[in-house]
Amino acid sequence: MSSHLLTIIIVDSDPERARTICDGSAGLPDAKYSLVAPGPALARRIAALRPDLVLIDADNASRDEMEELTIASGPMERPVAVFVNQSDSALTRAMIEAGVAAYVVDGLTPGRVGPVVDAAIARFNMLQKVRAELDATRAALEDRKVIDRAKGIVMRARGISEDEAYALMRRNAMEKGRRIADIARAIVTAAEVLK
Repeated sequence: MSSHLLTIIIVDSDPERARTICDGSAGLPDAKYSLVAPGPALARRIAALRPDLVLIDADNASRDEMEELTIASGPMERPVAVFVNQSDSALTRAMIEAGVAAYVVDGLTPGRVGPVVDAAIARFNMLQKVRAELDATRAALEDRKVIDRAKGIVMRARGISEDEAYALMRRNAMEKGRRIADIARAIVTAAEVLK
């Protein structure tokens, strides 16, 4: 997170427990808190506030309610920490798979909230970096596949070698100021149209 005012949403139906979370994160610099009760349109209400962090107190929530709360909080878009009083391995696994950055069992005490928030933010940032690297790797692999396919098309159409086909595509990309993968996609698309 940057050095701007940290916007934190606390999802809790119990104002006293929400106060415990606020008191526990009082050490966070420049934080603004909003209390949101679970219920209809939770995802839309959270999205409208555009928080940097969501803290969920799911003390008495059922498994389905917990999953709904987690998904509504947008764990892929921002750090989410969930506090529960009891859990089981299936629920823990479900929360982690949903993208929760911190899942704390029997840990809602003021002294633990700050470190949990720090850990949730750090874990979220690490996961975002891993996701970005994975996306870049997938995109590079897709580019490589389409370039190889386009080389084959150019080789057959021109009766030239693989190296010559690649050089021709690269030269064309440079002349047009485009990426070679974009030229390759155009070649593949044109070949599909001409079939």
